[in-house]
Amino acid sequence: MLSEIVDNIVYIFLIIGVFFNLIAGIGLLRFPDVYTRLYAGIKCTTFGSIFICGSVILLGLKMWYQGSSDGTVLVIHTAGALIAILITNPTGAHAIARAAHRSGVKPVGAVVDDLEGKPARKSAPIKKGADK
Repeated sequence: MLSEIVDNIVYIFLIIGVFFNLIAGIGLLRFPDVYTRLYAGIKCTTFGSIFICGSVILLGLKMWYQGSSDGTVLVIHTAGALIAILITNPTGAHAIARAAHRSGVKPVGAVVDDLEGKPARKSAPIKKGADK
C-alpha cells in the first residue's frame, strides 16, 4: 500500500519535472533575446530539476525503508546534485546576463535601461613605487 502511494508520488514528480524542462526548451526556442531566453532556461530547468531530484530522493527513501543500502547512496548523491544545481544555476545566469549587458546586447522591446548610464567598475591604478 505505502509502496504504491510512493510510486504514484514519484510518477507525479517526474511528470511535473519533465513538463517544466520541456517548457524551458520551448522558451529557449521562442523568446526573442538572450535575457528572456536565459530566464526561461534557468527558472524552468531549476524548477524541473527540483521535482526530478525529489522523485529520485523519494525512490531512494523507499528503497532504504525496504532494507536496501543502495537507497541511502542514491539519496545522498541526488541531494548533493540538487544543492549544486540550486547554487550554480543562479550564479551562471547572473554571469551570462552581466556579460551580455556589458557587451552591449539590448533587451528586445526594453523601454528603460537603468544600467545604461553607469560606467563599468575599474580596478584601482597600481602605484609605481608600491612594490619596493
